[in-house]
Amino acid sequence: MSSHLPSAAPSRIPRPAEPGRRRALAVAAALAGAASWLLAGCDPQRIRELEEGVSTEADVRARFGEPERVWDEPGGARTLEYNRQPAGQQNYMITIGPDGRMSALRQVLAPHVFETIVAGMPMGEVRRRLGKPAKMMTFERKGETVWDWRWNDGGTQPMVFTVTFDDRDRVLRSGSTAELPDGR
Repeated sequence: MSSHLPSAAPSRIPRPAEPGRRRALAVAAALAGAASWLLAGCDPQRIRELEEGVSTEADVRARFGEPERVWDEPGGARTLEYNRQPAGQQNYMITIGPDGRMSALRQVLAPHVFETIVAGMPMGEVRRRLGKPAKMMTFERKGETVWDWRWNDGGTQPMVFTVTFDDRDRVLRSGSTAELPDGR
């Protein structure tokens, strides 16, 4: 008796990458990391080329590209978010006034901004102040969500600023720690 059931396709078992492919993947990863580092390394030059009250939104976009997000401000101003996470250690907020000219350029991953993140603050407000995080994790059993931003305190020690939210998307706690060598 023959069966008319379709035969199952053979399952593909992942095999380790061949040495040449592993090398190519490693080179590609290194190039991507270098490109991110170079992009962030170009930021000081881009910033020097802009002048508050003179540079236009077109000038900002020509130097920084498309923003991660555009935030509407009171009175017709707009803030362009330029995220350098997860590889970089900065997030820039560049405000364009209602006249179309740059009125402020701020690097927001800094202690004076972190101090404004307080218990009970809504998740959306944290996102608005700090920009997109480098990493977001949800711990369902604990009812918590954790966001991390990479930053530098001005010295040689890479840091991580962490905000923990409750199940109502409100800040429970926040703080900075030294970034471990494996990126945690």
